[in-house]
Amino acid sequence: MTKLQRWLVLGTVSSALFLIVVDMTILYTALPALTHDLAATASEKLWIVNVYSLIVAGLLPALGSLGDRFGHKRLFTLGLITFGIASVMAAFSPTPEVLIASRVFLAIGAAMSMPATLSIIRFTFTDDRERSLAIGIWASVASGGAALGPLIGGLLLEHFWWGSVFLVNVPVVLIAILLTIRFVPKQAGDRSTTWDLIGSVQILVGLVAVVFAVKELSKRDGSLLTMFIAAIIGFIAIVLFIRRQQRIQAPLIDLTLFRNVRFVTGVLTALMSSFTLMGMQYVFTQQLQLVEGLTPLQAGLFTLSIAAASFLSSTFIGAIINASNTLNIQWLSLMTAGVGMGAYLFAADSSVVIQVVCLVIFGLGVGSGMTAASSSIINNAPVEKAGMASSIEEVAFELGAAIGIAILGSVASFIYTASFILPEGISNVPANVRDSLDEAILSSEQLPDSTANAIITTGKEAFNQAFHAVLITGSILLIVTALTIIVLRRKLKHETSESQYE
Repeated sequence: MTKLQRWLVLGTVSSALFLIVVDMTILYTALPALTHDLAATASEKLWIVNVYSLIVAGLLPALGSLGDRFGHKRLFTLGLITFGIASVMAAFSPTPEVLIASRVFLAIGAAMSMPATLSIIRFTFTDDRERSLAIGIWASVASGGAALGPLIGGLLLEHFWWGSVFLVNVPVVLIAILLTIRFVPKQAGDRSTTWDLIGSVQILVGLVAVVFAVKELSKRDGSLLTMFIAAIIGFIAIVLFIRRQQRIQAPLIDLTLFRNVRFVTGVLTALMSSFTLMGMQYVFTQQLQLVEGLTPLQAGLFTLSIAAASFLSSTFIGAIINASNTLNIQWLSLMTAGVGMGAYLFAADSSVVIQVVCLVIFGLGVGSGMTAASSSIINNAPVEKAGMASSIEEVAFELGAAIGIAILGSVASFIYTASFILPEGISNVPANVRDSLDEAILSSEQLPDSTANAIITTGKEAFNQAFHAVLITGSILLIVTALTIIVLRRKLKHETSESQYE
């Protein structure tokens, strides 16, 4: 394969990856509009956003090994076709339930295609230097695409209805399919590789049940019994999955890979980078539109600084990572992102320039962290387990996104409800105004002006408190994870020094 053909392959898989990651965040700026038009509740809104990442994370281990069995090009193409059909379904969804179901099918298509992107890169780029640069570009597309989602959504909503954020996928999918057929080399796959259907169901049930428990806990009228049952089911399913992977001959996830400290820190960095990026942007874009009064396009432009910084730092780290210590890049990246996120807490009422600087710092940390994580995971796994390593890497990103939206979104919901205290004399208001600011605004449209103004003012103040809580939570988690990697790095260094003297 010529050098030009290799980079055309990278461009093809990157275009598909771009769609997959953009679809995680493109809804953020469209949420207020579709919530209003579909009359979605706070819980339905969370599921519309979160079911995508959750299903992708649950299916990736199984579909990554399926790619090893049948060939990554074949699964990649089928995934693109599924993704395109599901995009049309989502665009014309008449109810929240139909939209959630469409997002499930989008996730299935994404989970079929996503593991193949890194696996195809691994087999296409045999030179270590070229592969590192290709992985850096892959990571910049992943982080930059996710950060660009709100801007793309804002641009579309400036001229079209909310369904356009899904319909825009179709022409890109068609082009990617044609390029795949023409340029991506066909791989026979290893038919001796088995597919663990039972394990696939176990991990999917476990993840969905745990996230359901988190969401139930944050609801104003949530049931503790339902939350407890869901948590127990999730915990049992995950434990059974882990025990099964340790016992069977061809596991979906080879747990022995986690004996490598560099592999573990890569997974941890990927998880936390995605956790904070997705969770923070989910709440941030609503803050900009519902509280600050920005249009979807203005909100998207405001978050562009995160995308630009993330893209630049990902590409730069990809170019130098072969000559660098990935552990140092990982903890420095997470620490930088934590500082940027925490600084925005104090800059929220400052000038736009100061706010953008904080967002740039956050984006630089997240982008470089994702590249370092990808390189660490892929380069510390055997070549025959490329599909599995790719799946684990992408599970970390998708699971981080799902948990980030679930936990930080639930933190926001909980603090919003706890902070929503109407002034004296205001009574007989719908109970759902305490569930979310979207529902408060929607309900106020049917109330007298004085009551409506009181509800909206109280709702905005409560959402401000919720946003601050999200910033504090995310910043602390990033810094704690960075310190954890420092400890692991020192332990690894100590063990290496001791082995030299043995």
